[in-house]
Amino acid sequence: MEIDLSGRVAIVSGASAGIGRAIAQGLAEAGADVIMGSRREDAIRRAADEVATSTDRRAIGVAADVSRPEGVERLLETARTEFGRLNILVVNAGGPPAGSGLVLTDAQWEQAFQQNLMSAVRLIRGAVEPMKAQGSGRIVTVITSGVKVPIPQLILSNVFRSGVVALTKTLSFELAPHKILVNNLAPGRIRTDRTRAVDEAVAKATGKTPEAVEREAMAAIPAGRYGDTREFANMAVFLASDLASYITGTTILIDGGATRAMM
Repeated sequence: MEIDLSGRVAIVSGASAGIGRAIAQGLAEAGADVIMGSRREDAIRRAADEVATSTDRRAIGVAADVSRPEGVERLLETARTEFGRLNILVVNAGGPPAGSGLVLTDAQWEQAFQQNLMSAVRLIRGAVEPMKAQGSGRIVTVITSGVKVPIPQLILSNVFRSGVVALTKTLSFELAPHKILVNNLAPGRIRTDRTRAVDEAVAKATGKTPEAVEREAMAAIPAGRYGDTREFANMAVFLASDLASYITGTTILIDGGATRAMM
């Protein structure tokens, strides 16, 4: 089974490293041209250069903070001016701070709201118009397994990424007649800088070492290990393709079997 995304244009936010970077790489390897966004200008331009060099596709790095409307518009405008179309949108944003909901400040709640919920609202809203004009489109959001079973000390992520699930599920009814499919990917323990930071936060809260936290986490994963970003990216590439033409409004866990919820 071969995935061919030749002639398609994708936006991937949060793409300078980790899961977003792996998804951009996978889409380009399948033949898509990619617009890669990140707050860090040097990092995103370097990542885009690496993707372009390794895949022989166009990869454009755009400095864009998607927690702000102008950052979202910068990504969408690049698609319009450089390619005149947009076929695939991958909504990804950095995780908000860890901590108890009883001690996090109003400013931290507001920042997480803008970064992890409103970024999805604005990116999807801006992508739908060109996708409708083309008669099809694929939208994939990167959220968290915490939408199934809340993760302790990650209340901001649990709350606002659950909002993304409500957003995409509702929009899936409206967009399916236009052949625009909307799905969520929920990572468990994927080996990234974010996962390392979460392990360190748990270690600090419990008085354990980060290594001990990681060992305990792996012991609770049926697969017995953390996942690789490429394993996660493979599902995103599939959902972006014609092979996934009957999948919309769903949340897919990529967590090595760790989440105990049945639904």
